[in-house]
Amino acid sequence: MATMNISLPDAMKAWVEEQVQTGRYGNSSDYVRDLVRRDQERAEARQKLQQIVDDALASGIVEISRDELVERVMSRAKAAAEARKSA
Repeated sequence: MATMNISLPDAMKAWVEEQVQTGRYGNSSDYVRDLVRRDQERAEARQKLQQIVDDALASGIVEISRDELVERVMSRAKAAAEARKSA
């Protein structure tokens, strides 16, 4: 594992140390690794969403009503939520 030294203002250093003291993290490195993992996950989610938007824009104009579009989106969202619950 590689080592990286970072500098933090006193208030941020205190915050990191408080998070470690909660017992959720073994040390400050665990806390920082968790932050990086979460940021990576958010970046991947943003990238996927951007791809969906790009694909939608490239697909052209659809001739359905707003209500029908909302119904389709809600149906897909409900199905995805149920799939996550049963996973």
